[in-house]
Amino acid sequence: MSALLDVEDLVVRFATPGGEHTAVRGVSFSVRAGERVGIVGESGSGKSVTAQAVLRLLGPAATVAGGAVRFDGRDVLAFDRGELRRWRGAQAAMVFQDPLSSLNPLVRIGRQVTETLREHLGLDRRAATAKAAELLASVGIPDAAARLREYPMTFSGGMRQRVAIAIAISCAPRLLIADEPTTALDVTVQAQVLDLMDGMTADLGTAVVLISHDLGVVSTFCDRVLVMYAGRVVESGTADQIVEDPRHPYTRALLASIPSLEGELPRRLPSIPGTPPQPGRAHTGCAFADRCPLAADVCRAEDPEPLELGDGRLAACHFADRSAG
Repeated sequence: MSALLDVEDLVVRFATPGGEHTAVRGVSFSVRAGERVGIVGESGSGKSVTAQAVLRLLGPAATVAGGAVRFDGRDVLAFDRGELRRWRGAQAAMVFQDPLSSLNPLVRIGRQVTETLREHLGLDRRAATAKAAELLASVGIPDAAARLREYPMTFSGGMRQRVAIAIAISCAPRLLIADEPTTALDVTVQAQVLDLMDGMTADLGTAVVLISHDLGVVSTFCDRVLVMYAGRVVESGTADQIVEDPRHPYTRALLASIPSLEGELPRRLPSIPGTPPQPGRAHTGCAFADRCPLAADVCRAEDPEPLELGDGRLAACHFADRSAG
């Protein structure tokens, strides 16, 4: 099956008072219809910037400096404003990380939900309002019809996130990018939202890109996982491969920091020493070398290329073929 979304060698740079820095460095991945792909990594690893670049939502300080983004074979980076408007919302949609800023505080919830329905599906006001109430109910908002008349300020952070999810799925897009969609939700609603996205992939063939720092959620929901560090994909594979047999030291460190309910609890969870490299600061060699227990001279001298490990998995580590276990 051909890819619905194909991202190839994507490079994103930001202009700052201190000069230009590269936030995304040669990211490549593809997503098939109905597939669920997770992107994980620490804050600042480039996950959200990658997603925003795919949907052409980057701010004025950011530039796609290289690479390609194709949706169903079409060049997204070449879309004019009209094509982009017709594509976003109807064909591709995004749930943003911050529910407090993704809704207009001066506009009633109902209008914000129905706007997309009327724009892309051509529904009249009554039909759009009825559909909006159904959408809010589907993401766990009680008394949905009445709450359409309220403003975002009357909703909690978790409720606003549910509204944002309802807007994103309103037109049953072929591609849904969800950036930390369950962070502000309790466990019960989190499961409800994941079940909703699971149903979209099964029933509608929607492709989902789930961005999260929670490897537990990603490993149970996603078919494949990309691990990002310092703007680069350092490992990719199926969810089972990543969890059961990680080949990059960073992936192994992330997994080791997750508390387990099995066996005796450790007195202290392992942590990753040091800090990620500062954006824009030039470095030679592997960006993870200063924090890596396997680092050798070659790691500080040469940035490793992705190594094919078989079965479709990749790891950008000089010792990827020796670091199993």
